[in-house]
Amino acid sequence: MKTIIITGGAGFIGSHVVRRFVKNYPNYRIVNLDKLTYAGNLKNLKDIENFPNYIFEKADIVEEEMIFSVFKKYNPDGIIHLAAESHVDRSISNPKEFILTNIVGTVNLLNAAKFLWQDNYNGKLFYHISTDEVYGSLGEDGYFTEETPYDPRSPYSASKAGSDHLVRAYNHTYGLPAIISNCSNNYGPNQFPEKLIPLAINNIKSMKPIPVYGKGENIRDWLYVEDHAAAIDLIFHQGKSGETYNIGGNNEWKNIDLIHKLCEVMDKKLNRARGKSASLITFVKDRAGHDLRYAIDSSKIMKELGWKPTVNFEQGLEKTVDWYLLNEEWLNEVVSGEYRKYYELMYKNR
Repeated sequence: MKTIIITGGAGFIGSHVVRRFVKNYPNYRIVNLDKLTYAGNLKNLKDIENFPNYIFEKADIVEEEMIFSVFKKYNPDGIIHLAAESHVDRSISNPKEFILTNIVGTVNLLNAAKFLWQDNYNGKLFYHISTDEVYGSLGEDGYFTEETPYDPRSPYSASKAGSDHLVRAYNHTYGLPAIISNCSNNYGPNQFPEKLIPLAINNIKSMKPIPVYGKGENIRDWLYVEDHAAAIDLIFHQGKSGETYNIGGNNEWKNIDLIHKLCEVMDKKLNRARGKSASLITFVKDRAGHDLRYAIDSSKIMKELGWKPTVNFEQGLEKTVDWYLLNEEWLNEVVSGEYRKYYELMYKNR
């Protein structure tokens, strides 16, 4: 039985990847390694928690001895590394936490894999999931490719860029089999509501102001989370060691246009008068160093591995809204306590 450790498997993207691997590969033993921070939630995996090939291991990747112990215990053949601090606003207010988790944590995982595999790399793989934000900001034209120079602009993207460089260094210096993928903005079920789409859904549902940075002119490329999980599956099994693959939705939206579209969907789902939800839009002081535009060229993974997104944005947005409206208990639990304090800190003076 092949054993795969998936870090951050209780988080948003990680839970979709864990579920896909547990269900699609019954002959794999899937170890979900997660610290269970504010964004990690085992209820995301309630439907597969009793599957015989699924194991949860609570661990912090920053704790080196803990990680070495887990690796020795399970002797993994592969690592899919998703565990990360990922919210730009939090990185601006607390950059050190991002350095520790995203850089030190990644080094601990690399060292554990290198030590365990002892240069016998046959059938082994360290797969590191990163972000398009490492490339910096685009103007009105152009796309990020795998050859785009790194130009991170926030503590978050700088910490992810550092972890990417370290993965490549271990591949080049030690021969550790490693792959990196950089993805665009994900959306879909189970996303913690500090991110734009679930935050707006929650506020619209509760008739609270929808905070939009600046004038809402920033542009992002949106990728449905299950399409991303499918790409991760494909890269893990068919990608080439030492390669990088960009994963995007080919689906650019200005933030303000996306919010207006979401308001239309919510008005329909909640039987509200057209424009009722849009009246909640509230422009707030822009984020420090806010990148203008991200857009990914996914032609490499499409040509080499045959992947393409299958969910268009209108379908994905409706599926996402439906999930949050059907899972009010999940939403109410995650927006209580610590999140509420954070939300007030981020937006009360804006």
